[in-house]
Amino acid sequence: MKPTQEELDLWIRGCKRNDKKCQRNIYELLFSPMLGVCMRYAQDRQEATDILQDGFIKVFDKIGLYDDNGSFEGWVRRIIVNTAIDAIRKRKNELLTEDTSIYQSHDDQLNEEETDQSAYKGLGINDVVEAMQQLTPVYRAVFNMYVMDGLTHQEIAEELNISVGTSKSNLSKARARIKAILQTKINGQ
Repeated sequence: MKPTQEELDLWIRGCKRNDKKCQRNIYELLFSPMLGVCMRYAQDRQEATDILQDGFIKVFDKIGLYDDNGSFEGWVRRIIVNTAIDAIRKRKNELLTEDTSIYQSHDDQLNEEETDQSAYKGLGINDVVEAMQQLTPVYRAVFNMYVMDGLTHQEIAEELNISVGTSKSNLSKARARIKAILQTKINGQ
């Protein structure tokens, strides 16, 4: 059951005093939605859980910085997303290589997405999440940052220490890979 705003405020104040019961209440309240965020960035549930645990440690370490303005869940989400990005950065030597491939323009991608969407009507959100998890970590990160989190290619490039062109290329490749995975799933049904 979702707590009232008064209860949530009480839990937040308790967390600021390092009250373990309040921390547990916050953790249990936000576990599922934040695990969903982590699953978008992680390759599997274990990696997502690791990111989630690291993220909640940061949340409770930094909760004194939360100023009660804006959405608490949004504040936690930003920390969790940044933790996921940090996990990707740690592996960047193997993951984030410059890719000088030619990429499609954003308009071309939109036109491509508009074609034959009816073929995907039988698919659910779990199918899309499974397809995203099959992406390489860097493609998954760029896809999530652009599509799900609304970052620009410039912001993604700065976050991941890659070029804007690489961000665009990786997004294009991620979309193509997701489309291919989903098409294979449709054809296999």
